[in-house]
Amino acid sequence: MRNAELTDALEEARETYAQRRPRSQAHHLDAARVMPGGNTRSVLFHGPFPFRVEQGEGCRITDSDGLTYVSMIGEYTAGLFGHSHPAIRAAVLRALDVGVNLTGHNALEADFARLVCGRFPAVEQVRFCNSGTEANLLALSLARIVTGRNTILAFEGGYHGSLFTFAAGPNPVNVPHRVVLARYNDPEGALALARAHAADLAAIILEPMLGGGGCIPASAPFLATLREAATEADALLIFDEVMTSRLAPGGLHGALGLTPDLVTLGKYVGGGMSFGALGGGAALMARFDPRRGDAVGHAGTFNNNTLTMSAGIAALSEIYTPEVAIAHNVRGDALRAALNARAQAHRLPMVVTGRGSMMAFHFTEAPPRDAIEAAAGDQGLKELLFLDLLERGWYVARRGMVALSLMVGEAERAGFVEAVDEFLALRGPLMRA
Repeated sequence: MRNAELTDALEEARETYAQRRPRSQAHHLDAARVMPGGNTRSVLFHGPFPFRVEQGEGCRITDSDGLTYVSMIGEYTAGLFGHSHPAIRAAVLRALDVGVNLTGHNALEADFARLVCGRFPAVEQVRFCNSGTEANLLALSLARIVTGRNTILAFEGGYHGSLFTFAAGPNPVNVPHRVVLARYNDPEGALALARAHAADLAAIILEPMLGGGGCIPASAPFLATLREAATEADALLIFDEVMTSRLAPGGLHGALGLTPDLVTLGKYVGGGMSFGALGGGAALMARFDPRRGDAVGHAGTFNNNTLTMSAGIAALSEIYTPEVAIAHNVRGDALRAALNARAQAHRLPMVVTGRGSMMAFHFTEAPPRDAIEAAAGDQGLKELLFLDLLERGWYVARRGMVALSLMVGEAERAGFVEAVDEFLALRGPLMRA
């Protein structure tokens, strides 16, 4: 009975969605003629068809049918500064005045690198690239080169870019590294697997809090065990902080007091532009020094592009200062606590996990400890939450993720809590059945 009622509720919600968005539907059908499924970024697709955004300002976006939403997903953490931050705009205009595609070292890249190295404790030297995907692939290649080994230990639910992801186990699109997968937040299992492959283990890579896997923080014993396992095997420990570096002034590794061998960065660090970075200790990063006879080559036409360099300088020096980072994540913790309090007040099986300004909804009795437990939650209710919130003017990720931008103020946070409370009141009977 409960499954039938949920199916009916979803069908009604999808129909309401479609009826209110005829222009977005027409744009989608037109786009499908030149792009498979009308899509060039899989995470943005959802049924019955995705809405098309026409404009964004602050923390709000407006679609082709004139419907406006408060964006609570913040471009999946890249949009930390909102859609039109004046300091980012000014930085881009300054770069345009200097010139783009300069075909040489420029006046911005060393200043930006100095800011990055000064911000993140594990980063003594840094290389820039164009995405978190590139940064992670570069980190894995460096690990294989310096260790002379080939096996990578990764984790179920981990996302390290479009070419190295494990949302549902191995991905056929992934680059063909030799990978063994462990369960997240299982220190004993991970240690056993690392020891079993120690002779060929090049690196252990993970997000210190799963991002796309459900905003599930790693436990302190889990991370400490991985640091021990990497050291014991003489392998590299790589922290993918493309998302999580926003959670504390010095990234999550700085807040936790752990020193990985390599850290990858991206998204907001470059001011929300196309950006990635790989950093670590000077001795390790020296393998990229082109003055060395055994240097590892690292090309990339846009690695030091002036638009990103200028926006990144503004991001770290003018906007997301350490003080702002602390305050922003305190607000995120308070929002998550308020959402969980509403679920508890309704006595409904919904929990919001995360840390600071990143969080995710799960329709489970208890907070999931890994991606497997997260996937066991009711995915139909997650879609219903997504659609119901859209009708109330709130945009979260289809998978239930929230990433707060700095433009989401007190009024928006309070309004979001009320919108979720309305969802719980309306859909509670489905959740109890």
